[in-house]
Amino acid sequence: MLGTVSNRQLLQPRSLADALRMLRDEGPLTPLAGCTDLYVSLNFGTLRPQRFLDLWGLRELRSIRVRGEILSIGALSTFTDIIRSRDVNRRLPMLVAAAREVGGAQIQNRGTIGGNVANASPAGDSLPVLAAAEAIVVLRSASGTRRVDFGSFYTGYRTSVARTDELIVALEVPRVHGRQWFRKVGTRAAQSISKVVMAGVGGREPRLAVGSVAPTVLRLRKTEMALAARATSAETGRVLLSEMAPIDDVRSTADYRRRVAVNLLARFAAECLRR
Repeated sequence: MLGTVSNRQLLQPRSLADALRMLRDEGPLTPLAGCTDLYVSLNFGTLRPQRFLDLWGLRELRSIRVRGEILSIGALSTFTDIIRSRDVNRRLPMLVAAAREVGGAQIQNRGTIGGNVANASPAGDSLPVLAAAEAIVVLRSASGTRRVDFGSFYTGYRTSVARTDELIVALEVPRVHGRQWFRKVGTRAAQSISKVVMAGVGGREPRLAVGSVAPTVLRLRKTEMALAARATSAETGRVLLSEMAPIDDVRSTADYRRRVAVNLLARFAAECLRR
């Protein structure tokens, strides 16, 4: 039966330590918070997990603060929290721009940045921002904490290095130097999954990342080198295409994604790089 919950189990920890103990001793468990993706799967009858760990009440994972050169964003920070945060607006405005494109107000009120990262969809709106900002994913288990460079976090389509006994507890972002830039192309400006989503940082050593054109979000290292070397727009476009692997799907075609990505690259170069 589509959407049935009668055969599912929900565990509700009282603290982060309690949640980590449950993951260790009572797993496998699927963590949930805002449920903006899980409810869709439940409604379509494609949600396979049977046992869930409810993190929504863990307020200790909601803090956003600056510690020295590091902006720390708790995993349960919603996109509304990010939009309203003075620290994020000051230190990482391209993440605020991405947060404004995540669905409508209802989704922004429930969706969390930790969930967006953990979901591991290559179309996740925040992922190119975190890749271009060289964020760190903070993982915690009952046995300790480890930090993983965002560029090394994903291992394939909807897969990552996170273990089943670990939770994403925060994203740490070092100070970003250079003009920040974000663009999303979808059927609509919001409330739609991206066909192409790109984020970048200008300057002498530009950074650029793109989503929805490969199994995982891509940090475009070769394209960055071409931009830094002041290659022509045609040359940088060819390099960009060599780094991508778009597919045809229900939202768009590979050819359309290629053309859009090249156009976005040209806009980034024109708006953020001094010539």
